[in-house]
Amino acid sequence: MKLEWEGEEEDRLAAIQATEERLRLEAHVTGTPIVIANEFSEIHVTRVETRNGSRLMIKSPRSGQWITLCPLELESLTWQTPATFSAMIGHPFGPLVTEDD
Repeated sequence: MKLEWEGEEEDRLAAIQATEERLRLEAHVTGTPIVIANEFSEIHVTRVETRNGSRLMIKSPRSGQWITLCPLELESLTWQTPATFSAMIGHPFGPLVTEDD
């Protein structure tokens, strides 16, 4: 007996695509990664060069999650209040706003 779920193949293909994208980006890392950690979390921050300019790649080795942010996306973090980050932490491993919203 094999357990399967609806959307399993789509999830598998999305994971493969995300891994390929991460590897492409990591091929263009500039400088040495910065590791920031405390008792709750550890992240690795690197600068990557893309055809659209520099981005910051933020990776969580514990969860395997990663994201790249352009300068405008990084600046938008400064526009937020602590409540925004509290809401994000309150919904771990998921977006604060879904694409359907």
